[in-house]
Amino acid sequence: MWETIAFVLVGLAVGLGALQVRPGLFPGPRALPVGTALVSAVLAGRISHYVLDGRAPLAQLAVAAVASVLLVSVPARPDLLPKPQGRHRHV
Repeated sequence: MWETIAFVLVGLAVGLGALQVRPGLFPGPRALPVGTALVSAVLAGRISHYVLDGRAPLAQLAVAAVASVLLVSVPARPDLLPKPQGRHRHV
């Protein structure tokens, strides 16, 4: 039971951290990256709990964190970032 709470905390930390570090990548609703990270962390954590048969809780947390970090990039929109304005060098 405590693992699920830990997976939720990992997902929330990853989602909120992504919004803090790169807010320009998520122009849509702010709940989208947080929700994506939360669901992916819980799902990956529960699957790893089943696969590892409840052993190695640190490995389960690591799997949840990695899956959450990887999947939080799905709603990111790097194509909408403002283009840097500067001088261009022509050859």
